[in-house]
Amino acid sequence: MNRILIGAQWGDEGKGKVIDLLARKSDVIVRYQGGNNAGHTIKFNDQKFVLHLIPSGILHPGKICVIGNGVVIDPEALFDEVALLEKAGIKVRGRLFVSDQAHLIFPYHKLMDQLKEESCKKGKAIGTTKRGIGPCYADKMARVGIRVGDLKSLPYFKDRLTYVLKERNEFLVKIHHARPLPFKKIFDHFNQYRARLLGFALDTPKYLYDATKARKDILFEGAQGTLLDVDHGTYPFVTSSNATVGGAITGSGISPTFIDRVIGVTKAYTTRVGEGPFPTQFPPKLMKLIQTKGEEFGATTGRARRCGWFDAVIGRHAVRINGLDELAIMKLDILSGLPELKIATAYRVNGKLTKDYPHAIFEFSKARPVYETWKGWQEDITHVRRWSQLPLNARRYLKRVEALMETPIKIVSVGSKRNQTIFL
Repeated sequence: MNRILIGAQWGDEGKGKVIDLLARKSDVIVRYQGGNNAGHTIKFNDQKFVLHLIPSGILHPGKICVIGNGVVIDPEALFDEVALLEKAGIKVRGRLFVSDQAHLIFPYHKLMDQLKEESCKKGKAIGTTKRGIGPCYADKMARVGIRVGDLKSLPYFKDRLTYVLKERNEFLVKIHHARPLPFKKIFDHFNQYRARLLGFALDTPKYLYDATKARKDILFEGAQGTLLDVDHGTYPFVTSSNATVGGAITGSGISPTFIDRVIGVTKAYTTRVGEGPFPTQFPPKLMKLIQTKGEEFGATTGRARRCGWFDAVIGRHAVRINGLDELAIMKLDILSGLPELKIATAYRVNGKLTKDYPHAIFEFSKARPVYETWKGWQEDITHVRRWSQLPLNARRYLKRVEALMETPIKIVSVGSKRNQTIFL
């Protein structure tokens, strides 16, 4: 069975744990978009791993992992992860493949990202990680990017880098008054990585086609979430790639006819990192409580995530865009102890009631949530392993979420460990 795992909020929904659980029943795990601007946190053998590029399935012996053509790769970040895993005794070579069509992140991408973000006026910054992701995707679309496969020919790579760097240095000097970046230093740096990177390179679309024909089970994992998708998210406060189901198709080269299930992952509440409107955001006191209790700090940047009540409006948007077949609800245990819970079922925008997500950011920023209030539960649920063992109010809350999302809940997480999971 081929399954796609999608974040149904603004990312950080807990996809890493679900991927880790589903990887046991998969042969191949594929990362299809984003870069090292996102991280999946997995607790494995009493160790905590934060992976930014390599699919989480690498922690399972014998599983094949693929970094698809839709991912942008910083070689230094990639090999830091390889070293981290190998130091922990996890075999990587022979199990990890990188698409030769994937684009590479260069120092000028990072510098452009940093300078652009810093030059933005207050309230206009996107809140990027400044790791060069956006500028790399921009070069890809402008057809001046450099791909992994370009390293196969050193003369071609040299000519390509010469051309692109000349153009980028002109921009850096004339627009941002920065110093030009030296060609030799960049060329030598990437030449050091060249042989190692090409050792992982593969025609991954063909590999995935052959794997499907051989009836292998493939799991596709994305970064970020639906509301950060460059087309369908809260634009312009989004990432630079397609974090929705379409991104899995184009970012891996798999045919849509080969996909069997699409699974949406969402927290039992809502979080957002970075800038942009957030209609259901908690007041400060409750925000601090949930941030602390839920360890709501970014795996990549360490930035505190903003937290809020469950938003069924953006949830239904994620269901429609991705065609979700089922849901995984994460961090239900964090809501234990609250006297009451709220669910946003609609918005008021300029005085008008709507149950649909408003695409225009100037409308979304004015959205005021319309809430339902539900009784909370006081019991500790981290030990619960069956639906029937959950407190009645927790079950009622989940059933209402399920009804509003019009999608069945199949997984409920009540803790960060693998076994702290209820399968329905």
